[in-house]
Amino acid sequence: MAGKKSARHNRHIPESLRSYITGIVDMKSSGKAYILPDDKEIEDVFVAANSVGHALHGDHVRVLLFPSRVGRRLEGRIVEVLHRNKKNIVGTIAFSGKYAFLIPDSTNITVNILVPRENLHHAQEGQKAVARITDWPAHLNNPVGEIAAVLGEPGDNDVEMQSILAEYNFPLTYPKQAEKEAASMRSTVTAKELARRRDFRNIYTCTIDPADAKDFDDALSFRRLPSGRLEVGVHIADVSHFVKEGGAIEKEAYERATSVYLVDRTIPMLPERLCNDLCSLKPNTDRFCFSVVFEMDENAHILDTWIGKGIIHSNRRFAYEQAQEIIEAAGLAQNIPAAPKKLKTLGNKQDIEAVTQLYKLSKILRDNRFKKGSINFHSQEVRFRLDPETAKPLGVYIKESKEANHLVEEFMLAANRRVAEHIGKELKRKPFVYRVHDEPNPQKLSDFSRFLNKLGYKLNLKSRSGLVKSFNGLLHDIEGRAEQNMIETIAVRTMAKAIYTTQNIGHYGLSFPYYTHFTSPIRRYPDLMVHRLLERYMQGGKGVSEADLEDKCKHSSDMEKRATEAERTSVKYKQAEFLSDKIGQMFYGSVSGVSKWGIYVCLEENYCEGMVPLRSLTDDYYELDEENYQVVGLHSHYVYKLGQRVKIQVKEIDMNKKQLTFAFAPESMPVMSRQTRKDSRKRK
Repeated sequence: MAGKKSARHNRHIPESLRSYITGIVDMKSSGKAYILPDDKEIEDVFVAANSVGHALHGDHVRVLLFPSRVGRRLEGRIVEVLHRNKKNIVGTIAFSGKYAFLIPDSTNITVNILVPRENLHHAQEGQKAVARITDWPAHLNNPVGEIAAVLGEPGDNDVEMQSILAEYNFPLTYPKQAEKEAASMRSTVTAKELARRRDFRNIYTCTIDPADAKDFDDALSFRRLPSGRLEVGVHIADVSHFVKEGGAIEKEAYERATSVYLVDRTIPMLPERLCNDLCSLKPNTDRFCFSVVFEMDENAHILDTWIGKGIIHSNRRFAYEQAQEIIEAAGLAQNIPAAPKKLKTLGNKQDIEAVTQLYKLSKILRDNRFKKGSINFHSQEVRFRLDPETAKPLGVYIKESKEANHLVEEFMLAANRRVAEHIGKELKRKPFVYRVHDEPNPQKLSDFSRFLNKLGYKLNLKSRSGLVKSFNGLLHDIEGRAEQNMIETIAVRTMAKAIYTTQNIGHYGLSFPYYTHFTSPIRRYPDLMVHRLLERYMQGGKGVSEADLEDKCKHSSDMEKRATEAERTSVKYKQAEFLSDKIGQMFYGSVSGVSKWGIYVCLEENYCEGMVPLRSLTDDYYELDEENYQVVGLHSHYVYKLGQRVKIQVKEIDMNKKQLTFAFAPESMPVMSRQTRKDSRKRK
């Protein structure tokens, strides 16, 4: 009623006095929405469910602002959809009398799609399908559409994974023209091509990747020079040699902008002919590359650098686990004693020298990086052990990042940094693609600091160096504790998001004034852009259109975010599937999040996260205390807070919505707040 009253009131305000903003719709499952303004100086605008009009989640819209009221957040009404975020909606077919509807999987899409029977295209009731919105008449509450693709039966693994891809607008197949273009390509090493490249084929080279990797887009070479210096080459697949601007592959690679990594599959940015064969730096094969070669001393001081096109012949393909074995057997891993007898069985003399020396150098680089201000963020990646035939999850575990991972990471960071410095610092004013990370919002940082104080931790906000030192100290102190995941999650949310842009502001998290992405052109389009720009500028070519480059950067950032969301959704689906046969079972976990709707709990045994709805707590009326990341009982003052260990029962699994509903076990009593304890003592 209040929304209608405000809307009527606004009709009498002269147009010249009305205030409008544009922004992106963040739709909630209740039907209300928040508008994320294009102007970042304006706070989010609340839109009541009866004022969203025909807007959908993610749409770019124009909003009429209501007169502001003291102490209340900005409110408004959507008056125009400027750009529809998506026309294809994934859901389940349902019949109702003469009509058919597609019920969306996404909780952010709050309206069903009306599908005339003649536009079903053989879709059957209960099947998963993709509906394309064709019209939304002003007098209808529901958009009208047609079935664009029938995916199949719910619960089938392939159907569910394809549903996730379609939900986030990723294509399900590669265009035939692009596949044809890829099939015609060859990697012949001609004399002409060899003449324009530096030949690394006689230098020991290896790749270090996950055991199940198929696309190897980076390799490392190592040798001792006659001068006594150490030479380390970072060699990256020369994708730009094959993917030319204007071609079918180029067009499709740009649209995708990134490979997508779902739980059970990879959806590559490039056709498999390229990513798994011609561009992949496979062992015992000549491969074209773009290289950054460092000359270093034993203390990892970089004394000289060469950047250019090359050709390599990888001697060995290591899985991370194999390289880690060498590092541990050599006694270089933390808290693991040396095992020299075992070391000889893990590779030949060149293998062992290269891995151990590369690790020693990388450790120095890593230690120096943190001393100079890099923040040592940890990230927990959930992985599943899958049935090889059905892809049903058999177990859940956390992927560990060990010394072998750090080895590769440090040299990739060094190469990315050096390329960005070469363009931005030495070839000044050339439009370029940077990977930037802005400073954290001071208010968010202050709120985070106050929260940490209540847990007994402190952040030094007086200077950047003090902040970074205390931040890294915090991440070290919480390692292995119950509150680790909670604090790390909030810490990441406190930080700005890294993006691609032509406007270099440096990388706050790494503390690099110049940084880019150069090392993964097989799976990231910005890296391919960097390769092309680097070659162009090194050959004396003119600059490109900065505006055009910025548009491509924004598209790449948007697609990266979309891919991350798709990957998380696939994890949520597999978590729901893993617990689907465990309804009624009890598990221990810790409170991982709180909202006005419920309390999120991450289970200790399998890392699955579900929610205990606040409405299911009948012992009191609980309210969200947002500032302190907890919910508090109105009368009892009992508290459920982040990091608190609890026992839950699995109550319900909604596979379509990927939602896990939990209930607290009777013995999981909430914590009594300090105020309640004081009141209790007074009564006694």
